[in-house]
Amino acid sequence: MEREGDSLVKVFNLLTVMEDSRASHKQQAKDRPSPKSYSASSGVGQLKPFSPGLLGTPEGSWQSESLEEQLGPGHRAVSTRLLSSLRNKISGGVWRKSCEATVNIRKQLQEPEENKIVRELLETEQAYVSRLHLLDQVFFEELLKEARSSKAFSEDVVKLIFSNISSIHQFHSQFFLPELQKRVDEWAAVPRIGDVIQKLAPFLKMYGEYVKNFERAAELLAIWMEKCPPFQEVIARIQNSEVSGNLTLQHHMLEPVQRIPRYELLLKEYVQKLPPDAPDQADAQKALDVIFSAAQHSNAAITEMERLQNLWDVYQRLGLEDDIVDPSNELLQEGPIQKISFRHSSTMERYLFLFNNMLLYCVPKVIQVGAQFQVRTRIDVAGMKVRELNDVEFPHSFLVSGKQRTLELQAQSQEEMNSWIQACQRAIDQIGKRHETFKAAVQGPEGDTEEHQLKSEELGIRAPQWVRDKMVTMCMRCKTPFNALTRRRHHCRACGYVVCAKCSDYRARLKYDDNRLNRVCLECYVFLTGNLLPDDKEDKKKGILEKESSKVSEQSLMCSFLQLLGDKWGKGSSRGWCVIPRDDPLVLYIYAAPQDMKAHTSIPLLGYQVTSGPLADPRAFQLQQSGLVYSFRAESEDLKGQWMKAIDRAARGPSFTRAEGELSD
Repeated sequence: MEREGDSLVKVFNLLTVMEDSRASHKQQAKDRPSPKSYSASSGVGQLKPFSPGLLGTPEGSWQSESLEEQLGPGHRAVSTRLLSSLRNKISGGVWRKSCEATVNIRKQLQEPEENKIVRELLETEQAYVSRLHLLDQVFFEELLKEARSSKAFSEDVVKLIFSNISSIHQFHSQFFLPELQKRVDEWAAVPRIGDVIQKLAPFLKMYGEYVKNFERAAELLAIWMEKCPPFQEVIARIQNSEVSGNLTLQHHMLEPVQRIPRYELLLKEYVQKLPPDAPDQADAQKALDVIFSAAQHSNAAITEMERLQNLWDVYQRLGLEDDIVDPSNELLQEGPIQKISFRHSSTMERYLFLFNNMLLYCVPKVIQVGAQFQVRTRIDVAGMKVRELNDVEFPHSFLVSGKQRTLELQAQSQEEMNSWIQACQRAIDQIGKRHETFKAAVQGPEGDTEEHQLKSEELGIRAPQWVRDKMVTMCMRCKTPFNALTRRRHHCRACGYVVCAKCSDYRARLKYDDNRLNRVCLECYVFLTGNLLPDDKEDKKKGILEKESSKVSEQSLMCSFLQLLGDKWGKGSSRGWCVIPRDDPLVLYIYAAPQDMKAHTSIPLLGYQVTSGPLADPRAFQLQQSGLVYSFRAESEDLKGQWMKAIDRAARGPSFTRAEGELSD
């Protein structure tokens, strides 16, 4: 107030000097022509800050009249009525009141933070509507006119580039901005904007279409700018104009994509600055939620666009086969994999595509013209099972068993294998939630019996896991040894067992193979068709050696491959799968392969002595009794020690075994 009081004194003194000097200059004024009249706006420059509204003076009292007197050469005339009016106001105290009003207005200019945000929202909305007008009424319309007149490019190209920009422009210019402007104009009476935004924000979901089309629009714009001179000329002319602000069309097209996040940011800041008891608190929070939903809608549109684009790229790599092209599919994982061969025990390079509803087993094409992969098998996720295989020969391997086919696959690492198993299991779980009939059966208290019964029920319904050829040396049904000429190996398409031609000379319709007739073994034929076994084909009583290797190995005290040394084993018997069963701990069974149904040799261990072999072979050991000698070689010295210890305990008799069949100390 001291600075303003000093100004009052200076103005008062100035008026007094000007009035006193009027008489001394009266004579000089008669000799000069009368000057033109001036309005208050062109009169005293120092009076400009004090507007009529602030002083509370009638507008007519500020009009100056023509003067016959002047202050001297170079001075502007000041009317007597104006000087008298100013003197009366100062002496009457009106001036001081007007100055106090000015101070109050300055205090009001220090408005709350939420008011500044509202003003920023309005100002940015006004600028944004101007940009929308430029896009819709200038760029869009001018390009449409050029397309219709020159026919150099199609109207559809223009419409694809600008998408639904006309609808967005109409909404903001005719609804959003007017409502916002009206509410700001009434701010003194209604200080709130939450209800306005809450009412109009749902319409912002129309941005989803624009955002989803944005990437394609940018590509089209770049293509036509390069290959069509008339198209390029129209855009260049508008971009170089003042209304475009020296910015490119691409820059202006990006603004609608950025606008909704801007709304969300401003409204979030507005809600934070509002006092807790503000009347707009509840509506503003609801408006923020709606804006957030609209932003999520735009983000979802971008995500959906990217998903469809990636999906289309995958379909192109697969050759666009009709039975797999479906826009509702979701690609979960893809990558190279090694397929384990059942017959040759080797691996082959393959490629997997895992979708939410199917697994595509593909072969890379050598000549990649068009499609890069050929689909060999489609396995439905519904009914599919996946598990890890504990295979020493093929580490990081896992099994995928589906209705159409069962695959043994090998990954490059443990992490890659786990990734595939987890991705497949997630797909199985998701589709299981949607289809309750495919939920996995809960394993019963009987364990293995329940699992075996479930497998029997699935015979012919799902593709089995094939037993590898090298894992057996005899038919898994009749136990007849295989040979290269008269006993060829065949796989039962129902259970996956390796059987001879005689045991697989049956045909049954399998549901997983579209009910086509397939080669099956005798037992599966009886189960699937319901036909009774002929009398001459009934199972004979199993002999002492007819213990199924896979079952014995699962319940064994000791099992592994051992090299069989010496001529005692016969020709070609260089290696055997050796097992000491838990239920028969005094006998060593020797199989030709781990999945054989019948052992070719059994050695009662009671009374045998186990000794190390020749010093030159630290992995060898022998069994001796009454002139009989069996020589073995383990795969490591540690494994040799375990075998010698187990055989030595068994050779001492039943007193060294426990009731449950475990070897005692």
